[in-house]
Amino acid sequence: MKKGKVLVTGGLGYIGSHTVVELQNAGYSVVVVDNLINSQADVKERIEAITNKTVSFYNEDVTDYDGLTKVFKKNKNIDAVIHFAAFKAVGESMEKPLDYYYNNVGGLMTLLDVMEDFECTNMVFSSSCTVYGQPEVLPVTENSPVLKAWSPYGSTKIMCEQILSDVTQAKKLRNVSLRYFNPVGAHASALIGELPKGVPNNLVPFITQSAAGKRGPIVVHGNDYNTQDGTCIRDYIHVVDLAKAHVKALEYLNNSPIDYHVFNLGTGKGSSVLEVIHAFESATGEKLDYSIGERRSGDVEQVWADTSFANEVLGWKSELSLEEMMRTAWEWQKSLAK
Repeated sequence: MKKGKVLVTGGLGYIGSHTVVELQNAGYSVVVVDNLINSQADVKERIEAITNKTVSFYNEDVTDYDGLTKVFKKNKNIDAVIHFAAFKAVGESMEKPLDYYYNNVGGLMTLLDVMEDFECTNMVFSSSCTVYGQPEVLPVTENSPVLKAWSPYGSTKIMCEQILSDVTQAKKLRNVSLRYFNPVGAHASALIGELPKGVPNNLVPFITQSAAGKRGPIVVHGNDYNTQDGTCIRDYIHVVDLAKAHVKALEYLNNSPIDYHVFNLGTGKGSSVLEVIHAFESATGEKLDYSIGERRSGDVEQVWADTSFANEVLGWKSELSLEEMMRTAWEWQKSLAK
């Protein structure tokens, strides 16, 4: 696939906006579809301020066949789609499972229908390490078993991957599914970053909001796990490194046969909750107020990625450190106060 026109669904969201920046920096023309449920319209202008390039934006929903059709008609020759648009809060998915199945699975199916109508056969899909559950063997490789999901959110990612595999086997699609581990941090400009609505479900935005005085003390959910300091371990990856992997995935699609490809995106190193807290304090000079609480239902004890497949096949490797993740996340949080 040449460096042509790419449709990015959810392109004003956290990972989507950073990916749009990297796509534009790499010379792609970008069209964004976003319904603004979990994003803000001014992110478009923020992206344009970073890249000095225009973003074509449509306020449409991926479950709306007519709306997507209109976007494809107005933008001839869309070469590929990067599909981010999905609900993503694990806890909320437990309370509203039908919303998650309708939006995440239904949205993908509608998007694939429209892509087929316009003979667009290249897709990069935003998947998740949640498909691995609590793996028995670490680090996780792409050949590790896909386990029963712990939440409706996780189930939607498994279902979407299966749909994409089946459509690819029918020779109608080239697909790369990228299984993210834990994206954190923000763009070095501090113009775009993670902005969860309501109380953050993830550790790092809660840390930054707590440090900024917007939240109370941080509660570490359990310190009696079978890890080096008793707290849960995750593979945290800088969102800019993650965004760059999507550009590499598009380049890979250009040279690959019609097939279904899966890659882990992480750093290959696990960090505990306490290590993340201490990294934030070290990188920013801010002292955090935290306490140890009870375990939280549904938390996986530890998981991190084997990234060698993505390193070798995509020619991609994470570069930014945990301290840089914390520093940029904090600079972004401080910019919000301005």
